[in-house]
Amino acid sequence: MLKRSKYCCSFKLCVPDGDNRERLVCNVCGHIEYDNPKIVVGLVAIDNGRVLLCKRDINPQKGFWTLPAGFLEHGESPEEGALREASEEANAIAKIETLLSIYSIPEIGLVQLFYRAKLLNKDVSAGEETQAVGLFSKDEIPWSSLAFPSVEWALKHYQEIGSKKQFAPFTNP
Repeated sequence: MLKRSKYCCSFKLCVPDGDNRERLVCNVCGHIEYDNPKIVVGLVAIDNGRVLLCKRDINPQKGFWTLPAGFLEHGESPEEGALREASEEANAIAKIETLLSIYSIPEIGLVQLFYRAKLLNKDVSAGEETQAVGLFSKDEIPWSSLAFPSVEWALKHYQEIGSKKQFAPFTNP
């Protein structure tokens, strides 16, 4: 195989030798461009029994409520990514207590990890991608205005397990 050059850009879709799936393979150097799932990380951040939610100011689902979450960046752990997202979206400082749930959504190529966390600051506010933030009791959660199914799954799972300190497995409904 030739050494890959940054100038190679002629790809074809084929099954590489020793593989069983079609992949994009460079016609020049043979580099295989894998298209793997993306990882989303987020928090169910709690303050006195109330959960932190963010009203999205970007698409998809602009104007709908979500947990602070987003794509994991290269070079950060899932925990670091979840804390960064809470800071970016809600100016929130939190302490992770435990992994809450893992969701696999193969139809759109996502794996999502949500952590249960304690909110450490009371002065949360909307970040650049957020219209508003709020702390909601169980009865105040805007269930009909949640942005994504996984947000509902995580909130319901949190309510089911309460304050258990260990990871409580959950499968997609």
